Amino acid sequence: MLNAADKDFETLLLQHLPAEVLRPVEPRYTEEPRSYHTGKVGLLALPRTVEEVATLIRCANEARVGVIPYGGGTGLVAGQLTPDGPAPLVLSLERMNAVRDIYPDENVIVAEAGVILADVQAAAQNADRLFPLSLAAEGSARIGGNLATNAGGTGVLRYGNTRDLCLGLEAVLPDGQIWKGLTRLRKNNTGYDLRNLLIGSEGTLGVITAAALKLFPRPGNTGTAIMVVPSPRAALDLLSLGRSQLGEGISAFELMNRQGFDFLTEVLPDVRQPFDTPPDWCVLIDVGLSGGLDAAEALETLFMAGMEAGLVSDGLIAQNEQQATEFWTVREQLPQANRLIGSISSHDISVPLRALPEFIEAGLKKVAEVGDFRVNCFGHVGDGNLHYNVFPPRGRSRDDYAEQRAAIQRAVHDLVDEVGGSFSAEHGVGRLKVDDLEHYGDPAKLSAMRAIKAALDPNGIMNPGAVLRPAAG
Repeated sequence: MLNAADKDFETLLLQHLPAEVLRPVEPRYTEEPRSYHTGKVGLLALPRTVEEVATLIRCANEARVGVIPYGGGTGLVAGQLTPDGPAPLVLSLERMNAVRDIYPDENVIVAEAGVILADVQAAAQNADRLFPLSLAAEGSARIGGNLATNAGGTGVLRYGNTRDLCLGLEAVLPDGQIWKGLTRLRKNNTGYDLRNLLIGSEGTLGVITAAALKLFPRPGNTGTAIMVVPSPRAALDLLSLGRSQLGEGISAFELMNRQGFDFLTEVLPDVRQPFDTPPDWCVLIDVGLSGGLDAAEALETLFMAGMEAGLVSDGLIAQNEQQATEFWTVREQLPQANRLIGSISSHDISVPLRALPEFIEAGLKKVAEVGDFRVNCFGHVGDGNLHYNVFPPRGRSRDDYAEQRAAIQRAVHDLVDEVGGSFSAEHGVGRLKVDDLEHYGDPAKLSAMRAIKAALDPNGIMNPGAVLRPAAG
């Protein structure tokens, strides 16, 4: 692999591209949100068209220069930067930021990869439709990166992951060919599904440049509530009860615990919390109902049924949109509070729902065996995805425990594996979890993945070192 900073490579690019495509490197392209790692950049390219992307990839393939596709830079597993090896070409899609078309009658929106997620949501809303992908970084994450990592977020329970929201893709393959797969069809059985191959591949098999995405009717009546539960087991039982009453009307079901509230008090005291005394466990529930159904009444009915079943001890139902926003602000600020505290080891995991309560209890014991730490366990309990993060005691720094990070991570991931879970639920593998994939991954799957990578990207230029370790030689 050659260095993208090589003058011959820059000269090659300038022979085929407008000079304004190449830009000076800014620090943000070498950093990641938690400041754990920094990367190298040889050249920075900001194309405006899919043809320019194709030219960049074709030149990089000919010159054997590594390419890192760059979205919003919000990834947490170092998929968007590389600290080792030759400095790559960073290919940012941020100038490909047009909503090309919207078809309200088909419930489809066509957006370029550089469109910020919040702008996709806003375009859908302007057409009286809903694009349901929602996550804390939606104000800066771009839809191409969401697709490349198969992002999850808070609406997976009802609407699925990003993969489930995509009908078709436009993409540039590692040899520079443009795949024009931007179909709006719901049924299209014409051979191998390249769409699903590229989604979740983290830029290692090609560059997504545009997508046809599913929209949904906006729920006629929405409601938000926080309900106090005695345990994670009670939270799951409450979810089951809610589904029996509301069916698919439950859009989100988030688990939070006292440690998260305490962190907010410690580092983000301006965040308005719903309870004077934080509960040990609570759930944040969103419902969206159609027709003449009343969401507030539905939540009240669920609350009363939960009380009668011993699953709920207290709660609040948002009386207006502002209060609902305040409830969600608490949940959405938990990752920021985590960053300010500074985790020793963070884990984005998923486990089967039935195993979730036992995992949480056993996980606390496993971490305690390593040392005296604080654990903030929260997340999308409706789909089994937990953010299970380990922090130093108050007054100590994460740097004081750097030598124990690996032991903590292995203890948590071993337990996840024992219960049939995944060490990566929604953030991908990137570069930080390559060792985990090799340790816990199914050998047959890994063999197939390496064969696919070798077939589509024989020169290994696409996001080298992400997901799969580069082939020797």
